[in-house]
Amino acid sequence: MPGAGLKATARTEDTAYLLHAVPYRETSLVVDLFTRGNGRVAAIAKGAKRRNSALRAMLLQFQPLTVAYMGRNELRNLVGAEWTGGQPAPQGDALICAFYMNELLVRLLPREDPHPALFDGYAAALTALTAGAPIDETLRRFEWLLLREAGYAPDLEQDAANAPILPERSYLWQAGGGFVAAEPGSEAVVAGATLRDIAVGRFDSGISRMQAKYLTRAILAHHLDGYVLNTRQILIDLQKL
Repeated sequence: MPGAGLKATARTEDTAYLLHAVPYRETSLVVDLFTRGNGRVAAIAKGAKRRNSALRAMLLQFQPLTVAYMGRNELRNLVGAEWTGGQPAPQGDALICAFYMNELLVRLLPREDPHPALFDGYAAALTALTAGAPIDETLRRFEWLLLREAGYAPDLEQDAANAPILPERSYLWQAGGGFVAAEPGSEAVVAGATLRDIAVGRFDSGISRMQAKYLTRAILAHHLDGYVLNTRQILIDLQKL
């Protein structure tokens, strides 16, 4: 009998956000979903480009979704999507920042590697951005959560010599080596107090925010291996205007 002995294809349901979508053939899309239970999942949304497609109306970025997909290959089949509501769409600078977070997730997270804490942090960051929370603080918290979850965050408690990070000292970050105590007069240093603040997600002072931004950008650039994020370049260009 045709198909005898084949295992039934499992249907998976999960909460998700749409990170990215690209056209696939004439009427479909390939979607990159960030799911709470399974991490990033790629799926074909068949017929989603058709005007009367039920999926077309649901596949909106920055909106919480309940999705269903099937298949055992790397590229799954999206068979259902429903908007769960309760999340206003970000606008203006907040919208660009939301695209920036999506681009970071696509570039730094492997497929089907679940990170429920990161999923919750992403949802919280979207809520904060749409509510008008300070953008710098919101992005720094999300970036460091992403770095920790992806295994890229340096140790913020000890330096490269296994000595405790001291708030009164200044440090240099070395790719692959962690933090080393800086000599007086060194450039591009980060205060130990700033590292303590980052560790607990506190960005109260202007100096901490500035140093945390520099440090975060350096670490992300190292792990992006020279790739320039499109949304970051947009933010840089806007700041020059």
